[in-house]
Amino acid sequence: MLNQHSVEEIADIYNLLSNIKKEYENGIKPILMKNTSSRFSNPHTVPKLKKIQINRGLGLTAQNTNILKKNIEEFENITGQKPIITRSKKAIAGFKIREDMELGLSVTLRGKKMYAFLTKLLFFTFAQIRDFRGLSLRSFDKAGNYSFGLKEQLIFPEIDYDDVDQVQGFTITFVLEQSSPKYKSKSKDKILNGMI
Repeated sequence: MLNQHSVEEIADIYNLLSNIKKEYENGIKPILMKNTSSRFSNPHTVPKLKKIQINRGLGLTAQNTNILKKNIEEFENITGQKPIITRSKKAIAGFKIREDMELGLSVTLRGKKMYAFLTKLLFFTFAQIRDFRGLSLRSFDKAGNYSFGLKEQLIFPEIDYDDVDQVQGFTITFVLEQSSPKYKSKSKDKILNGMI
């Protein structure tokens, strides 16, 4: 993978990676602490990105080993990490699903890989989406985690157009870490009011 990129491109990616962390520490975190000082008096209570979860449901097409291998290879190229194959917990006759049947793929990113994927998503991938008008604020759940779906994998620079047999999307979830669980139901409003 490293031989595809020049040294300058790799240096630029690491520079963007460090800038996202610095922007959070020096820009976003102080604003949240200042605007909601009663709630975030301690800097450790400010929410931060814990992990990024990427899921793709394949359904019954996961039974075809060639399609499953192709999807695993795509996930490895996009995330830089091998995905876990998700399996059914119980049999459902109406959906023709047996117990312990392969149904999808899942990847959890943390640390440097998480920030590298976030950088790629923000700076390179969203620019490839046709008629992109931003992300919806309604996609927050009660815990303050943010989820959205992508309709196709072709927007990622690692995916070659000729290698794709069928266009498939996936779901991306940003999981936030908070140290005070009693405030989780109001966290989304507090965070957004502090930043906007």
